[in-house]
Amino acid sequence: MTTHDGDKLAAGYPLLDPLAAVRRPGDPECDVYLTGTVFLDIIFTGLDSAPVRGTESWARGMGSSPGGVANMATALARLGLRTSLAAAFGDDHYGDYCRDALDRGEGIDLSLSRTIPGWHSPVTVSMAYEGERTMVSHGHEAPPPEEPAPSCPPPARAAVASLVPGRRQEWVAETARRGGRVFADVGWDDTGRWDPADLAELEHCEAFLPNAEEAMRYTRTDCPRAAARALADLVPLAVVTLGSEGAYAVDGRTGETAEVPAIAVEAMDPTGAGDVFVAGFVTGTLAGWPLADRLAFAGLTAALSVQEFGGSLSAPGWVEIAAWWQHARAYDDQPAGALRRYAFLDRLLPAAARPWPLRRAVPTIGFRQA
Repeated sequence: MTTHDGDKLAAGYPLLDPLAAVRRPGDPECDVYLTGTVFLDIIFTGLDSAPVRGTESWARGMGSSPGGVANMATALARLGLRTSLAAAFGDDHYGDYCRDALDRGEGIDLSLSRTIPGWHSPVTVSMAYEGERTMVSHGHEAPPPEEPAPSCPPPARAAVASLVPGRRQEWVAETARRGGRVFADVGWDDTGRWDPADLAELEHCEAFLPNAEEAMRYTRTDCPRAAARALADLVPLAVVTLGSEGAYAVDGRTGETAEVPAIAVEAMDPTGAGDVFVAGFVTGTLAGWPLADRLAFAGLTAALSVQEFGGSLSAPGWVEIAAWWQHARAYDDQPAGALRRYAFLDRLLPAAARPWPLRRAVPTIGFRQA
């Protein structure tokens, strides 16, 4: 449910406003703007190994959820940011389900999105096993205009852009010209070129958040920390995720660096963890937190997400974060340094009302949630 003043109740959880201290009269109504493709994700979990050619595999778990750009939009909304998404939706049952889940279920503003008659929703089947995943996708480009983003994006504090090798997105430059802070990530370069020229849009961005492999390939380095330092010559803030080792960041404006180790969790499904990391980092940046706190918070939200099914469904809200912090202080299953590293949560979090870890219900098409 979304109220006119932006206060939300998502999936029955009260939302803390992390930007309450920095909001001023006349600020944009939208905190973060995104555009991209929404997929219906069908996730199979509980596989003992990767599917073997010529055999049938049975999964012990399954769920459905909006995927693609919906992963990040949901993660942002669950952290209390007023999120606007411009995307194309099919007029099939899958499209209706995704639109309803994002609009009514998560309180995401879809006023800039469109429904396309006769176009079927893109679909991804994700199979999670041994901490990894394998995906198979199917879809067709939406008919013209293929890009659902308006040529003039709405006023927003920030935007998240996914850089596409060989293709410039005019809305990115326009957002920056209008004062929006652009955070960029990038996908795997299937061409194998890894041409640094494809990162030209970083001139309009405040931060770039690739994973270690992407960062090293674009910078022609063999160390993710060296890659981050090289990327800081192209963008004010370079953040490289290091998987199980955590994350490393370089502020090219001040020379400040920060590195935060990952927390220990039992991973169920890594789908969407990178999107959740970006959402956590954007939240901390817009709230004005120190760099190390932003890294720690982003890593924590990503770690909590891999304990749940799916991408968008796995994104934690403040109740889950508070429950983890309550648990971490009560038990000794995290390194002592984690308690010191996350002490900043004390001034942010609501009281946790339920034990951790939590299990979130996974909606499946065909069933109605109470």
